[in-house]
Amino acid sequence: MLKRLLRTETGREVASRLLAGLIRLLACTIRWQTLNPEIRDRALGSDQPAIGAFWHNRIMLMTEIWPRGRPMAMLQSKHPDGRLIARTIQHLGIDDIVGSAGKGKGGAQAIRAMLRALKNGSSVAITPDGPRGPRMRVSDGIIALARMSGAPIYPVTWNVSRRRVLRSWDRFILALPFSRGIFVWGPPIHVPRDADAETQERLRLELETRLNQLCEEADRALGTEPIRPADTEPAAA
Repeated sequence: MLKRLLRTETGREVASRLLAGLIRLLACTIRWQTLNPEIRDRALGSDQPAIGAFWHNRIMLMTEIWPRGRPMAMLQSKHPDGRLIARTIQHLGIDDIVGSAGKGKGGAQAIRAMLRALKNGSSVAITPDGPRGPRMRVSDGIIALARMSGAPIYPVTWNVSRRRVLRSWDRFILALPFSRGIFVWGPPIHVPRDADAETQERLRLELETRLNQLCEEADRALGTEPIRPADTEPAAA
């Protein structure tokens, strides 16, 4: 019954408002600190729109890293779960773009929509391993977007001292109240407009490595168990 309710417009609207309110309330109970604040200040102090990159399992509190009133749009999937998340982040002050940054017709449409947003002065946020994974592995769409737009990619993450890690494909992190929290910013990655396939692949791997290093840093800072990326090679027989 709950699943049927969440597939209706009314059900998603009610649920998204409740979720947004709970996220705001939860975030207020967390004692936050920021690592690498000079990178944050560079990103937020620039008039140039940027591309924020973070893993799908850290989506719950990522809206808290971005200041209210500064234009931001987040890529969300067409799946009903994605639409619920999209409604929720809209109530948190962030626009949504429907689609996937992967290959295919839907991916091309999403890239065009994000290019328009960046051209109009809005930054965009992408989970480059979403919506289906593999976990903590970067797909190539975000690199293509950075190449075509000229916008820098800022890898970012967060962590809290009290959390639950769900048994979902992404090992979703459920933050608990009254925790210590941390935001971690990484140096920007710039993709040249004339980057060839080899350069784009190198930068894709660099972004993946940086994101995983940031998550390890955030986990070490608060003493939580690191979440490992999914294997990219099939297991031996």
